[in-house]
Amino acid sequence: MPRIQVVPLLEIVRETPTTMTYRFRADLGGQPGQFLMVWIPRYDELPMALSYLGAVKGITVRDYGDATHALAAFTAGDRIGVRGPYGNVFRLEGQSVLAVGGGSGMASMIAAIEAFSQQGARVVTAAGAKNSEELLFVERANAAGEVHIATDDGSRGFHGFVPALADKLLARDTFQQVITCGPEKMMYAVVDLARKRGVPVQASLERYMKCGIGICDACALDDKLVCVDGSIFTGEELAESEDFGHFRRDKSGRRVPA
Repeated sequence: MPRIQVVPLLEIVRETPTTMTYRFRADLGGQPGQFLMVWIPRYDELPMALSYLGAVKGITVRDYGDATHALAAFTAGDRIGVRGPYGNVFRLEGQSVLAVGGGSGMASMIAAIEAFSQQGARVVTAAGAKNSEELLFVERANAAGEVHIATDDGSRGFHGFVPALADKLLARDTFQQVITCGPEKMMYAVVDLARKRGVPVQASLERYMKCGIGICDACALDDKLVCVDGSIFTGEELAESEDFGHFRRDKSGRRVPA
């Protein structure tokens, strides 16, 4: 198991009103789609996607609970613990890719969007958010390819949910692959759209996670564990899932409606 490294934060960037990026140096690898277990001293350890690879790593975190709220108050020089990376990676399949991201889900996909572009693929991104202020990494995605935007309130781009925008893009263009990350109901719709059109799809799932190494079973998805069998699953795998889009686990491990 990778050892935990305690590292100082080099830089903290506010990306949206609810989302921050934390940059640090750590002696670990990392590929597009992988995540770290991040220890927030005195609070908790949580899984967080690598939004920046390279010598200076980055995690991009939405302020949604006690631990992430505490992290939002950290400043440069404060220390966090990191271990990993864990999970599988987004794989490039074909030379024309549609990336569909919802909200902070773009943090899990942006490294793949950039890597696929660097490998010569044409990457089209459909980025969705509640409003224009919550759009994440649009500039980075635009530098890697073509970007289309959807906002729930119509404040920028397509007025509506991002799966509806993705459906329009799939109808008018030819893609050899779809990747997606965001709220699970959103991804369920995107996976369904891709499968109906016969386009291979990979989705990065989020589940409550305590260990990251397959011991605690907290992140169960049917008979799989998101931490070691994912967190990226194919459309074929998800088509066989009873949990995807319908059920998840709470902190006690109970299977509850999603």
